[in-house]
Amino acid sequence: MATALIILAAGQGTRMASELPKVLHELGGWPLFAHALSSGAALAPARTVLVAGHGAEAVTKAAHALDDRIEVVLQTEQLGTAHAVDQARGALAGFDGDAVVLYGDTPFIRPETLDAMATARQSGADLVVLGFDTPEPGRYGRLVVEDGRLSRIVEYKDATEAERAITLCNSGVVAADATVLFDLIAAVGNDNASGEYYLTDIVEVANARGLTCTAVTCDAEETRGINTRAELAAAEAQLQVMKRTEAMENGVSLVAPETVFFASDTYLGGDTTVEPNVVFGPGVTVENGARIRAFSHLEGCHVSRGAVVGPYARLRPGAELAEGARVGNFVEIKNATLDTGAKVNHLSYIGDAFVGEAANIGAGTITCNYDGVFKHHTHVGAGSFIGSNTMLVAPVTIGDGAMTATGTVVTEDVGPGDMAVGRMRQDNKRGFATRFFENLRARKAEKKGL
Repeated sequence: MATALIILAAGQGTRMASELPKVLHELGGWPLFAHALSSGAALAPARTVLVAGHGAEAVTKAAHALDDRIEVVLQTEQLGTAHAVDQARGALAGFDGDAVVLYGDTPFIRPETLDAMATARQSGADLVVLGFDTPEPGRYGRLVVEDGRLSRIVEYKDATEAERAITLCNSGVVAADATVLFDLIAAVGNDNASGEYYLTDIVEVANARGLTCTAVTCDAEETRGINTRAELAAAEAQLQVMKRTEAMENGVSLVAPETVFFASDTYLGGDTTVEPNVVFGPGVTVENGARIRAFSHLEGCHVSRGAVVGPYARLRPGAELAEGARVGNFVEIKNATLDTGAKVNHLSYIGDAFVGEAANIGAGTITCNYDGVFKHHTHVGAGSFIGSNTMLVAPVTIGDGAMTATGTVVTEDVGPGDMAVGRMRQDNKRGFATRFFENLRARKAEKKGL
């Protein structure tokens, strides 16, 4: 059966004390709502509808940057969760399949949990609600289960003392046939303490219509919502522990795990070693047996088997390291490929470039790739030797097996096997330094005597 995701992302998030919409605050390098998309991907959704409100333009832009097939609808008034879900009615008109409601500020719902909800639907439940059991239920809505069936959900504000003693709480995540879901929402009123249209009320409506309602439970940590900066920081800490544990279980050696920070999509192959104080931004893939040395920062790059990065290296988006490539201390690589066994070991910038197999880039080399308007490409051939402090003024090609002399500014192509020398001839002025400093010291003494 086809599935549609409805992701609620309209809240202002005033407790974040930010002009940025809450769902655009980052967790593991992703905007918050992207985590709901990632979890929901386990259901292979045919449609995804994002309900935006505060900062809708920015939220829409971020959503389409991830997937331009996401449909964004607006909730112009904040009238409750049922009202928010109802904004997807038009977008899903005629949709034949299930709808699953997720929340843009609840990032830890596991794909396995959504699979369990889908299984409950397939087993005959008309409406499935995700709940969690906690000894400290606080102000969460309570799930009232009677004779094995979910009979109703009671919001804390409207609950009796007996109902508040229930420890089975509502996560807000629901699954039902899309047509049934919107029919149930149409019957929801706002006669409650907040004057809002509660999505939770659909359970009583469904039971009154003879539909089967059931609760699926998950660990309470999965339902962690984020409303403040402190909660976001705590969620980041939780995510990092999860990613570090996952990496080590998959055969990655983390020398000092607590100092390594991952993005949500970081992939590290087995037998990779990561030294202390390494940061992975979004979009990093590291293959088996690579070594990422201390204090390096990687983002949007691919590191092949057996490559070595760092210490103190920076790989920016578009960096591609082939097997056995080496990037050393204080080296920055951007939108450039290092072929098999190529080396850039010291104090260099390589951008918009190709460095051929087994080429060696000397310390202090810079590809001068930007003219103030356009970016230009540098090609360094296989087996080339680039002398220290070489400026490669792009666009320029260094042929296979060529070399540049130390301190050369390369402005023209260098043929295979050739050497480029682009520097002024050295002229030693005999005794000049002695005379120069004697003159300066005399002038200094003269000024003191005034």
